[in-house]
Amino acid sequence: MKIVVFGASGKTGRLLIEEALTSGYEVIAYVRNKESVKSVHPNLRVVAGQLNEKEKLKSVIIGSDACISTLGGASLTKHNHGIIEGIDNIVDIMEEVNVKRFIYLSSIGVGNSRQYMAQPARFLIADLMLRVPLADHNANESRITQSQLEWTIIRPGGLTDGAKSENLKHGTEYTKLKGNLSISRSSVATFILNQFTDSIYVNKCVWLYE
Repeated sequence: MKIVVFGASGKTGRLLIEEALTSGYEVIAYVRNKESVKSVHPNLRVVAGQLNEKEKLKSVIIGSDACISTLGGASLTKHNHGIIEGIDNIVDIMEEVNVKRFIYLSSIGVGNSRQYMAQPARFLIADLMLRVPLADHNANESRITQSQLEWTIIRPGGLTDGAKSENLKHGTEYTKLKGNLSISRSSVATFILNQFTDSIYVNKCVWLYE
């Protein structure tokens, strides 16, 4: 299976490509800077490009089986219009070349999952601290859910560098999210790859934490 990973140079993206390669996937890592991906593997191809380079995006998406986005903005105060435009371009190209499966890494606090958060965490985190990045995820989710793709949107809690957990909580139904809603990036990476062998969350938004 050939997958394209956008955001492969980030903390979650790096773990994702390492686990995907270990699991036997063929991986294309699309990044701004080739040197940002340190992994070396015969089944890994690193392509340097921008999210507005549509022809280069098309060249890596065409012929693949699925795309994954772990993209995220670096600022808490400035919208990342480049990523929003990039997701739009990725979705357009996937529809054009008939690559259906798309997994997008979002966050708890986006969409209806905002209502699952208890106060005062909802106000402090979703309405104040992460208001801008969550708004960007909202825009991207809206584009994806209106597409013709077979998408899964994953909304994890706060990401940590902890060890992988076998005791994950996840679902799509309304739930009251309490306590420390955290999850290791390693657990998220595994959960993402598991979506290729389990169709339960196709065309659904799933909350996820440990």
